Amino acid sequence: MLRKIITVIILLITANTFAQEQFNLYFDSNKFELTKKEQNKFNQWILANNNNKIVAIHGFTDEDGTSGFNDTLAQKRVNFIFNIVKDQIKIREDFKTISFGESFKQSENKAENRKVTIYYILEKDIPRENEILGIKQDEVLDEEQTKPEIDYPEKLIFENPNGTKSEFKLDREFMKKVGNAKTGEKLTIENLNFIINTYAVVNESRGKLYELLLVLQSNPELKIEIQGHLCCMPVDRTDLSTQRAKAIYNFLIKNDVYRARLSYKGFGSTQPIYPIPEKNETERAANRRVEILIVEN
Repeated sequence: MLRKIITVIILLITANTFAQEQFNLYFDSNKFELTKKEQNKFNQWILANNNNKIVAIHGFTDEDGTSGFNDTLAQKRVNFIFNIVKDQIKIREDFKTISFGESFKQSENKAENRKVTIYYILEKDIPRENEILGIKQDEVLDEEQTKPEIDYPEKLIFENPNGTKSEFKLDREFMKKVGNAKTGEKLTIENLNFIINTYAVVNESRGKLYELLLVLQSNPELKIEIQGHLCCMPVDRTDLSTQRAKAIYNFLIKNDVYRARLSYKGFGSTQPIYPIPEKNETERAANRRVEILIVEN
């Protein structure tokens, strides 16, 4: 891990930028927030690069002020940019936020020194990402083998407005499966039930929504599609399967999951596990389900 990070840092500091892009944002003196002009420029860059991948963000200042003040200011600039972009563009897991302050070769034009530089790789070059950064395959394998396992909680307790408490038991194994799933995998959310003929989740199943929320919060690169399925009827006349998938989507959006990481779709009864009409409640329950498709992980 240490060797890997050092390699990335050295490559970014030196002139070895083969197949690696960079984008600069500039700040007013002693400020860490962008001007309206720079914010607009940043917004346009995000829209144009949402399929690319960030590998580092570096912060700089001019020589005005003390070194301590400039080091802090540079870090604030980095943090400001990171907090905007973190849920909108893919970011390398071991990427570095580095604040150099005034400790770099200064331009004679002070305005050029008050900046943040984003280093990124174009979508077409992402399959060669480790090669571009000079990371050997054995180092990648070492990192994957030593990646710590996320310790999900066993339950969540909420205090209701009336003073009572609600407790949800969480399925940690399911959460681990979703967090570790590969792109293209599909998992069923077991025991996620709705009030009959509606898209309202029954109280007993609300813990399933929080399981999904915690997994997404703990795995910032995870993108999913929520898929709704119905039983019993050959035609989903009210589009209930889509409404149920959308209800889960809306819950996640409401809890600050960035919408670019989510999508939803209803399939009605077009993809049954058991033929329709089903023979019993077991088959109906299997067909009446919500699945999670791993779009990216």
